[in-house]
Order: sequence, then structure tokens, then C-alpha cells
Amino acid sequence: MPTQDEILKALSGVQEPELHRDLVSLNMIRDLHIRSRAVQFTVMLTTPACPLRSRIERECREAVLAVPDVKDVTIKFDADVVRDARFGGQTNLPFRNTIAVASGKGGVGKTTCAVNLAIALHRLGATVGLMDADIYGPNVPMMMGVEGRPRVQGQRLRPMEAYGLKMMSMGFLVNPNQPVVWRGPMLHKALEQFLSDVEWGDVDYLVIDLPPGTGDVQLSLAQLLPLTGAVIVTTPQDVALADVRKGMAAFNQLQVPLLGVIENMSYFVCAHCGQRTDIFSHGGGRRAAEELNISFLGEVAIDPAIRAGGDDGQPIVAVAHHSPQAKAFVDIAGQLAAKISVLNMQRQAQGLIQITEIG
Repeated sequence: MPTQDEILKALSGVQEPELHRDLVSLNMIRDLHIRSRAVQFTVMLTTPACPLRSRIERECREAVLAVPDVKDVTIKFDADVVRDARFGGQTNLPFRNTIAVASGKGGVGKTTCAVNLAIALHRLGATVGLMDADIYGPNVPMMMGVEGRPRVQGQRLRPMEAYGLKMMSMGFLVNPNQPVVWRGPMLHKALEQFLSDVEWGDVDYLVIDLPPGTGDVQLSLAQLLPLTGAVIVTTPQDVALADVRKGMAAFNQLQVPLLGVIENMSYFVCAHCGQRTDIFSHGGGRRAAEELNISFLGEVAIDPAIRAGGDDGQPIVAVAHHSPQAKAFVDIAGQLAAKISVLNMQRQAQGLIQITEIG
């Protein structure tokens, strides 16, 4: 009968593809049991949205079956989302990670991307919050199909919920026809209350829909909490480079890492003939990412179903998750989750090095 040491030695040859370290040293192998010639164990992923899960499963199975006398392998999966370590030290907020979704200008489908990415992360198994930080033009309530006011519980607000997400937006607190005319300090206070006075519960990823451009909201958020990273949404035109560069400069100044660029409205595919048309040119987002040396996360086609879903409160990832457009969002969400895990592991390692140096 194979021994536990033999199985762990075999699994130490399997690397986590994003972290480039073996599963055993990362403590990702849990609940290892050997009965006769059958081996069973759990792989504890760093995120339930891991895009390379099937590869990890295949390599684990091959490694264990190569051990003499092993005839059967059962692999289970679980996840423990790696926390941005700054939430443990700097703040008591209940978020493991925060993702800011931004754009250099309006009209590029930023909120559509934020909503669908949040739902995609939830569908992949994560606990997700969605915060509408566009105080002056909150669109999340309409896109999520939610009306009404949040309930008060003690001194805190209960977030609104839909499609498995917990949400907060100024759109839930003011009349839809009432403009919000506030100066910076009032806006800052509203964001602070959204973060601290809402009963979010444990949240793996808080997706924050920012207003377009750069301004008070971005500055206030960077002051109020650690932003794990930011995503910039742009369109395919060559002018995308200017928009991405502007957003990148703002986040660099705020010391917020850029997780990557999404090219929205990338192309159109005719539903009748299947022909692809690059309505707004093509590839500007990718070229911008390459020139600025940041990750290109993917393309999302322009599609009437995405627009209709946003208008009707039925996001495409929630109601048509098998569609190519929904799969594009799910793929991008998986990449984001993987990048955040790598970033957090690097932060943890740097923290350990600094502690060792101090000691």
C-alpha cells in the first residue's frame, strides 16, 4: 500500500500554474486519505474562480497514479480566497479583496463590465459585493433590476441583493429623478458610509464601479481602504491608448496596482450570417496594454443582448451564462481572480521578508 509520504512527494512535483510553487509547500493539499490502493485528497485553491483548475486536477491525478500500487485517485476541490493582507492590519472592513473598475471616459460600458464581472465571480463560487461608487450617476440599480430602499438593522444598512450579490448604491437612497449635487467632503462621507455602515458580511471580492475619468471618488477610496487592484475598461479605437494611459497614471499616483485592460464593444457578430464587423476599429485596448506593459484581460463583443440585459435588469452572465458574451466575462473574471491571488501571495512574502529583516 502506498504511504502518505510517497503521495506527498509525488504531489510536490505539481506546481500551482500562477504561483509557480508546488502544491505541497503552498499547503494546498488537505485531508489526504489512503485506503488500500485508493487515494483521496482535497486541493485547496487560492480562489474558487481559479481558471486553471482542470490543469491542476489532471497533473495531480497523473502524479499520484505514477506512484507504485496506486490504482484509484479521488480529488476534491475547495477554496480559501487569499486575503489582501492590508485588510488585516489597516482596516477592520470585512473584505478580502477590492477590485476597482474604471474608465478614462464615459460611454465605454464600464458599469456593464463591473456588473457582469461581479456576477461571474459569484458564479465561479466566490462571495461578492458590488458597490456603486458613481455617486452622481448610479446605474447599478437599473442594471441589476433592483428597486426600493435598504432596510436598517440597528445602526447599519442591509445591502440590497440580486443574482447572489450584495449591493449598495446611491440609487437606492435617493429619488431616481433627484440629482446629487455634492461637494467633495459630502461625497467622501457617503463612500465612507457605504464601506463602514453597511452590513456586508464576509466578502471575497468587493467590485467597485467607479465614475468615469479621475477625480474625488478615486482619491477618496484610496484614502478609505486598500484597493487590491484596478481594471480599466476601454474601447477598440486607437484613442484608447490615451484613455488607458490617463487611468494608469492616476492609479500609479494612488499606488493602486493595475490588474489589466478590458476591450469592450470589441466587435459585432451578425446573428443571421455570423459575419464579424469591427464597428469601432479593433485592437486598441490590446495595443494600449502592450505599449504600457500591463495585462490585456480580453475582448467583449458588442451585442444587443448585453445592452438589453442592462436596460431590463437582467445581466447577460446571470440570464444567458452559456452565451459567448457571458463566457468572455467569466474568462476575464477567472483571470482577475488568479492575478489577485498572485499579487496577495507576493504581498505576504514581502511582509514576511520585512518582518524577518526587522527581527
